[in-house]
Amino acid sequence: MPLPSSKAGYLFIAAALLLFVFGSYAVLFSAFLPLSGVTPLDVIARDAHYKYFALLVIPTTSYFVIANWVGWQYFMNS
Repeated sequence: MPLPSSKAGYLFIAAALLLFVFGSYAVLFSAFLPLSGVTPLDVIARDAHYKYFALLVIPTTSYFVIANWVGWQYFMNS
């Protein structure tokens, strides 16, 4: 099975950067830099409850994983 071409990698990186830019605008910068006429982004910008869920789930998940790993190590070594 041949390896994917470098164009596929560049396309993947470009798509990830585009998603990052739109996501960071929708979650962080939409309150400071409003754009009119972009309805899907405006819907996310007006959201006051679930807007920051994606930002908070990363440290919460990290803490949960680390706490469970430490607890498992205490259990295995006791």
